[in-house]
Amino acid sequence: MALHVPKAPGFAQMLKDGARHFSGLEEAVYRNIAACKQFADTVRTAYGPNGMNKIVINHIEKLFVTNDAATIIKELEVEHPAAKIIILASQMQEQEVGDGTNFIIIFAGALLHEAEDLLRMGLTPTEIAMGYELAVEKALEILPTLTCFEVKDYRNKSEVVKSIKTAIMSKQYGNEKIISNFVADACISILPEDGSFNVDNIRICKILGSGLFNSSVVRGMVFKKNVEGVVTKKLNAKVVVFTCPVDVTTTETTGTVLIKTADELMNFSRGEENRLEEQIKSLKNIGVDVVVSGGKFGDLALHYLNKYDMMAVRLQSKFDIRRLSKTVNATALPKLVCPSKEELGYADTVYIDELGDTPIVVFKNDGTDTRISTIVIRGATDNYMDDIERAVDDGVNTFKGITKDGRFVPGAGATELELAHKIAQYGDSLPGLEQYSVKKFATSLEYFVKTLAENTGVKAKEVISKLYAVHNDGNQNYGFNIEGEGDDIIDASSSGILDLYLTKFWALKYATQAACTVLSIDQIILAKRAAGNAKKASSVNKLEMIMFEIR
Repeated sequence: MALHVPKAPGFAQMLKDGARHFSGLEEAVYRNIAACKQFADTVRTAYGPNGMNKIVINHIEKLFVTNDAATIIKELEVEHPAAKIIILASQMQEQEVGDGTNFIIIFAGALLHEAEDLLRMGLTPTEIAMGYELAVEKALEILPTLTCFEVKDYRNKSEVVKSIKTAIMSKQYGNEKIISNFVADACISILPEDGSFNVDNIRICKILGSGLFNSSVVRGMVFKKNVEGVVTKKLNAKVVVFTCPVDVTTTETTGTVLIKTADELMNFSRGEENRLEEQIKSLKNIGVDVVVSGGKFGDLALHYLNKYDMMAVRLQSKFDIRRLSKTVNATALPKLVCPSKEELGYADTVYIDELGDTPIVVFKNDGTDTRISTIVIRGATDNYMDDIERAVDDGVNTFKGITKDGRFVPGAGATELELAHKIAQYGDSLPGLEQYSVKKFATSLEYFVKTLAENTGVKAKEVISKLYAVHNDGNQNYGFNIEGEGDDIIDASSSGILDLYLTKFWALKYATQAACTVLSIDQIILAKRAAGNAKKASSVNKLEMIMFEIR
């Protein structure tokens, strides 16, 4: 008779063997806060123009060198459930605005760091969360009063360059002027009359060699490939797009053809050749100059395309086919048939070129109805060009935000410090225990100026005290001067250091919600891992629950 050993009484008896359960302040809340703090400290040193880069090696051994928080959290596999909540808030910010991901992680980590002190003082997590919610409501009420600049005409290049320069500067300090001009040209050139801007309409083509100053903007699309035939250039080209191969049509079913004589064999082959030639000739008769295919070009088809002086381009990606169809305003045809006039596309110029050792095919439209622009980035290494691409992405997303709301607040930490100053005063006016949480919320906002100063190598406490003195006098636009030439503080508004209002609005909202969600967790219940995931399991009893692949 087997001896039955009963499980320990309590929650564990309800779960399978191998499941783990943690509860209370010590086991759950403090552990969650410590994990989120560790995660926030990791990306905090990457904040601002002087932020340090991280070498990230993902699960397939691909190397990333970047200070972009969105890329870092995307490539890391974070195990801790509380840290994942902050990551979800950061990813939501990326989808909503396209910038400010690091802001959310740093601010949520700061709120939780300050909440730990309040918990040790005796406040409950619920009271702290209520105070944070009061503070963020007040912050979002104050934020519109801090706007210092507004883009009213987002087709005005000088205004657009001024507004997107700061977002690009945070990724590529020193190169912000040239990149801002590229982004402004690309965005304004494809902006529809109704102002509805789509980020996906700005394409990026990275070509190794030369330098950033040799980058350019093409109104149209650029592909890193060569043409299939011998024709290399067409002006005022009519373009037809096929998703199928351009070759002799094959039957859908297998069959047997009985050929008795040599003449029958010759006639059989000639019939296929004649049919293919008729199809190619019919394209030429309606004025087609460029044939684009999502499949292969047969040797015989290429012969006839060269014979009738038509350019042949093969695109293997179905997404490239869709984007090119949008660029030239063509309809992608699934079968090799003669298109109607409405299904034909148009490009001012289609030609091949060579940049460095890379052949490219350019579909260029100089007209006002251009729907897609391509920024051709040049650089010495792939990692460098990837970093430029992330800066361009931030600039494009900022332009999209401008089309929704053109208001800007002062950057360089000026907005955060002014909010901290006013929310601290608001906390003094509250009678209950929430005032402690509200004051800690204000202290958390100081972390941004502190981080900018520390990453620049300046004493943070001295900078914060100087800024508070200036803000007490009513100069709400003053922030930290990262260049530090003569003084540590600077008027961000007059210096053109601007942050998009929508970025701050959503970042404050999402970060506070994430911090309050983490504080409201009092139990962690982990089911037993499946056998296939056993190797991925990490110890929940240690702070090493966040597994960074940074070496």
